[in-house]
Amino acid sequence: MQEGENQVSNKKRIIRQRNTKILATMGPATSTEEIIEQLFCAGVDAFRLNFSHGEHADHKERLAMIRKLEKKFKRTTCVVADMQGPKLRLGTFEEGKISLTKGMTIRLDLDPTPGNESRVCLPHPEVMSALTIGSNILLDDGKVRFKIQEKGDDYLIAEVLSGSKLSDRKGFNIPNVILPIDALTEKDKIDLEAALEMGVDWIAQSFVQTADDVKYAKDLIKGRAALMAKIEKPSALECFSEILEHSDGIMLARGDLGVEIPPEQVPAWQKKIVRMTRGTGKPIIVATQMLESMIENARPTRAEASDVATAVYDGADAVMLSAETAAGAYPLESVEIMDRICRSVEQDELYQKLMAADRPAHIKDPSDAITSSAYHIAQDIGVACIANFTASGSTAQRAARMRPSQPILTLSQHLETTRRLALSYGVHSVHVDVVDSFAKAVTMACTYAYKEGLAHKDERLVITAGVPFGMTGTTNSLRIATVGKNLDKSE
Repeated sequence: MQEGENQVSNKKRIIRQRNTKILATMGPATSTEEIIEQLFCAGVDAFRLNFSHGEHADHKERLAMIRKLEKKFKRTTCVVADMQGPKLRLGTFEEGKISLTKGMTIRLDLDPTPGNESRVCLPHPEVMSALTIGSNILLDDGKVRFKIQEKGDDYLIAEVLSGSKLSDRKGFNIPNVILPIDALTEKDKIDLEAALEMGVDWIAQSFVQTADDVKYAKDLIKGRAALMAKIEKPSALECFSEILEHSDGIMLARGDLGVEIPPEQVPAWQKKIVRMTRGTGKPIIVATQMLESMIENARPTRAEASDVATAVYDGADAVMLSAETAAGAYPLESVEIMDRICRSVEQDELYQKLMAADRPAHIKDPSDAITSSAYHIAQDIGVACIANFTASGSTAQRAARMRPSQPILTLSQHLETTRRLALSYGVHSVHVDVVDSFAKAVTMACTYAYKEGLAHKDERLVITAGVPFGMTGTTNSLRIATVGKNLDKSE
């Protein structure tokens, strides 16, 4: 069979021309089978259900559409359920809003009566107790700044440091204070159970402040999905190593984080978090405000294009679209331009140099050694792809953290594993039957590499697996194979 024939026979298969993944948020603008399929074909590798909005029935319906796409295109994807977390908001005003001047003072209390220029309700007693004289409150995404001048048993007196107006129910942030608030609210717990019953693959946890928040969520999930910690609080930065240790993945949510820390510090933290997370092999997603102007415009700004490119140059596993695809006027165009930016960066010689310079060098155990050897062999002899067999996904994650230029064909008998790996760099995951010998594994790897369009006849693969098969943490074998007569025609 010639190359052209291979492409025709696989015309319904989705083959990405990049390794960085795209995570897109579902919403009113992307709620039909037609548009979801268009996004999938344009480049979306994983879908986010935002439980801050919409009903459970809406999310369940979209998830069902996504699963239909998996069957139609024979390519696994994953679904991330993003929990809302605590939402800190002020109360209301008699006129719906007030004017502010620098230096004026305003009383914050627990009285739910609509406020005015002299007072307003702050309906969070736990926040009030955590604040001290000198603490700052940032409101309306940082446009308004208060500083606490006086504290009573049930009230605070704040001075206005900046801002000209404030309207009903504006959200607020408290930088540099660990708030005595659970990261999972009662609403989140209900949403969490609903999402797990639907069969989502990842849970994204908002408002993570400490590793204890992550451990509590994992206790509730009980292995039914992977857990992604959202980094959006300064307190999370202080104990990031511990949070990373207990998480299955990280989402850098730069929106709230950029409000609570000085904006000039965000780029450095992005690079540090991406580097640390990549070193573990766990997926790292850079999120929020990536192509925000495309909510209303058909083209991004040059600064936004550069922002997406920077995340790719940093080595992120995935980049995320939020309102651009959930509620924007140009969801398909947003995916298409993000796809083009990612592909352009990955073709840049500088990108390859950056990935090589920051490649994990330490070898912790035999599995790491096998995976590292597979990477170096792949580069030395120019294989078409790196294939691995995995039960838990750890072998694929070890391969992904090396950031190879070749795609990573991952074969697993566990469907949940193949879906979760859809967020990992370069991983093309396939759900397969159990194999019981390395000879059968080689045949299966060559067959799927050929069928999935990752390799042609006479091209070589480097294959890793654990023997005996089906056991986690036993990657101990490596083989170089050539796609040819060993193809299984029954697959």
